[in-house]
Amino acid sequence: MMIFRKLARASALFLFLALPQATNADLVVLQYHHVDDSTPPATSTSVSLFEAQLQMISDLGLEVVNLNSGTTQALSDTATDINQIAITFDDAYESVYTLAAPILEQYQMPYTIFVSTNAVGTQGYMSWKQLEELANNRLVTIANHSADHAHLARKRGESEEHWSNRVDHSLDAAQKVLKAQLGSSETLFAYPYGEYDTGVEKKVRQRGWYGFGQHSGAIGNDSLGTRLPRFPMANAYGQLGSLKDKLLSKSFPVAASELPDSVITRNPPHLTLELSDKLSPDHLTCFASGIGRIDFTLNGSTVTVQAPRAIPGRRFRYNCTHPAGDGRFYWLSQPWLNLDAPED
Repeated sequence: MMIFRKLARASALFLFLALPQATNADLVVLQYHHVDDSTPPATSTSVSLFEAQLQMISDLGLEVVNLNSGTTQALSDTATDINQIAITFDDAYESVYTLAAPILEQYQMPYTIFVSTNAVGTQGYMSWKQLEELANNRLVTIANHSADHAHLARKRGESEEHWSNRVDHSLDAAQKVLKAQLGSSETLFAYPYGEYDTGVEKKVRQRGWYGFGQHSGAIGNDSLGTRLPRFPMANAYGQLGSLKDKLLSKSFPVAASELPDSVITRNPPHLTLELSDKLSPDHLTCFASGIGRIDFTLNGSTVTVQAPRAIPGRRFRYNCTHPAGDGRFYWLSQPWLNLDAPED
C-alpha cells in the first residue's frame, strides 16, 4: 500500500474526462432546528439566511417535495434529471411555527417536522394545538423524533435487554402519541443527535421506517434507508457561498450498505472505500471534523481514509467529495460515534 499523492498528469486528466456525466437526479434533504435570530447559534438559522436559502432553491428551479415520496423515488433510481429538495425540522421548536412556517407558506414549499413528543408544550417548543394546526396544512408532515430525545445507541456496559426495551419504548411511545394527538402515522424517523448504531438501524428497519441522520450528502440509489443523510442548515453550515454545491450534490457512488457502523472501535477510525469507475483518486478530497483536509492511502482501487490523530468529542465526520460532472459533486459523509465520550 502506498500513500496516494498524485498520479501522472496525463493519466489523471484521462481518467477525469472519462468519468460519466451526472444524469439521474438525487434528493437533497435540508435539516433545521431553530429558525430565529436569538436562539443558540449552533442549532439556529437566522430568519434572513433562511429566506435567502429558500430563494436560492427557487432561483435554481429546484422542486421541494414531500420527504417520504421524494426519498422513495431517490432510492428507487427513478428520479428526474434535476435534483429535488426536502426540508425538515428537528424537535418542533416554537420558532418553526411562528417564523419558519409563514415563510414556507409564502413559498408554498412542503416540509417535515420531527417531533420529540415528551417536549411538546414545554418552554420553547410547540404546543399540541400548534402542531395540530400545522398537521392540517397540506404542506406539512409530522413525524417521529422519539419520545424522550435520548441517545439511542447501546451504551458501554448496557445489557442488550435494557437497551432494547428503552429504545422500543422511545420509538413506539412517540409513534402512538403522534397517532393519538394528530392522526399521524408517518414511516419517517430522525435519530436524536443524529446518533445510531447497527442495532438501532435494525429496529428502524423492522418497523418499515426511513431513518434520517445529521450527516451531509444527497440520497440516491446507493443510499441505505436507515442511514439517510441530511445537510445541516444552521448558520455555520448553511451559508449561501457553499449552498449551491450542496443543493446540486449527488449521492456518492459507493453502496452505503458497505460502509461501517458509526460506532468507533479505535480513534481515529479508518474508512475504506472501493472506488467505482465513476471515481478517480486524483479528484477525491477528504476532510475530518476539526482537522480539515486529510490524506488517504490507495491500494489498487481501494482507498483508506484515516485522520492523522485522534478526534475529540462524541460525534465527528469524515467528508469526501469528488466531481460528478455538470459542475456537481458526489458527496459522502461518514458519521462517527465515540461511546466513551460524555453524552450531551
